[in-house]
Amino acid sequence: MLCGVFMYKVLVADDEKEVTELLQLYLEKDGFKVLIANDGITAFGIVSTEKLDCAILDVMMPELNGFQLLKKIREKSNIPVIMLTARTASSDKVLGLDMGADDYVEKPFDPLELCARVKANIRRYHSSSEASVPAVIKAGILELDAEKCLLFKNGEQIEITSTEFRVLQLFMANPNRVFTKAQISAAGWGENTYVEDNSIMVTLSKLRTKLGGEGWIKNIRGLGYRMEIQDE
Repeated sequence: MLCGVFMYKVLVADDEKEVTELLQLYLEKDGFKVLIANDGITAFGIVSTEKLDCAILDVMMPELNGFQLLKKIREKSNIPVIMLTARTASSDKVLGLDMGADDYVEKPFDPLELCARVKANIRRYHSSSEASVPAVIKAGILELDAEKCLLFKNGEQIEITSTEFRVLQLFMANPNRVFTKAQISAAGWGENTYVEDNSIMVTLSKLRTKLGGEGWIKNIRGLGYRMEIQDE
């Protein structure tokens, strides 16, 4: 069972009260503690004061929209963020993923499916600090703290999303090994989650940029991707 001794906290931010009330009903039934916000400013206040395990953000909110709120969350936290929106254009999805969202759900949605996505994202997020994972992975000038979900390069912290963390953990634990897109998808999003190639490419591109160049994660034509560790 996902929820054990304590309840995981989930923020649901949407300007439609029918949506927040519906999700609160389903999530609380699954054992979550749900915090509600009907505008971006209220949601940001919750993000600033509460230790959250996941956030569901509507894109079109007054005061502070979902993308703006996502940016603020990523400045301080790697918690899973699921964007919930009626905007279905591919460009909007790419923008959300590029800014650090872990998942993207279109309206109208199935509340049972969304709850399942919440559980899957939280499970993956917290599994990164399980005993089976080394507390700290060092690879050249990089250091990945699995307990705190933090990345350091030459001792300086680099902000990454929870999905980026899981993908980087796969590469750093297996330097110079080639991984297929399917293996990268399973590590970053889960084995039972369908992920478009474009989403994988966006994540790898963001990691390259944050690490400082194309040389870190190389495309091995016809096979997949390999991380080459750099010492300076």
